[in-house]
Amino acid sequence: MTATEIDTWPADLLAQEFRDKRVLVTGSSRGIGAAVAAAFAQLGARVAIHGRDLAAVDAVAAGMGDGVIGLAGDFADKGQTRAVVEQAIDRLGGLDVLVNNAGTMLGRVALADIDDGFLQEQFDLNAASAVVASRSALPALIASRGAIVNTGSISGRTGGSAGSSLYSAAKAFQASLARSLATELAPHGIRVNAVSPGTIDTDFHQRYSTADKLAQTAARIPLKRLGRAEDCVGAYLFLASNRLAGYITGQTIEVNGGQYYN
Repeated sequence: MTATEIDTWPADLLAQEFRDKRVLVTGSSRGIGAAVAAAFAQLGARVAIHGRDLAAVDAVAAGMGDGVIGLAGDFADKGQTRAVVEQAIDRLGGLDVLVNNAGTMLGRVALADIDDGFLQEQFDLNAASAVVASRSALPALIASRGAIVNTGSISGRTGGSAGSSLYSAAKAFQASLARSLATELAPHGIRVNAVSPGTIDTDFHQRYSTADKLAQTAARIPLKRLGRAEDCVGAYLFLASNRLAGYITGQTIEVNGGQYYN
């Protein structure tokens, strides 16, 4: 390799990577999604954030600065999912990065108590929404040779704890979907990857885990603490960056402090 062939690494590399890039982060009015969206915005991207309640989303968007737009829609509803993606593309003038982050557990329910309605809602929100959003974004991502980053979970690897079977299976779906679409969309120059957070101290666990359970989990994590939403941001930025991850597709990055078992 000659001196002229050696890559240069500017001090403002991330700002150069994401300045004016058009980014949609679904499920981004709180938690990991909000932290990821804020980071893209701070690096100069034009960002669309999403949640179910427009007033709450707009309040979060306002705190992220100029160039951030808020969109509302229930991602358990395929029509609303399509509408949000289409609105984002229209208002941003295209799309370079889609982060499929929408989803939540909806409650811990044992197998014997799972009814058909709960089964369908879990699948629609936590699995099908990523397919619908990616399909809706596809023409814009083909035009930009963009990137998709799905959000999985450590529970997709371990199976999760009691009552989380459907959520855990849906999160495993996110990682498998990324691997499949990586091959399918590679001819279009689109990279597809996933981030798999471990136990992250957000309101998700305030809703679905007890303080005692979280304390026991933290004690078993090699880094001896729960994760923070901000701990996950770097993995999303890395996978969205063509400069840093341009030859990486079909992969899942685990962000869990070394935790692999519940």
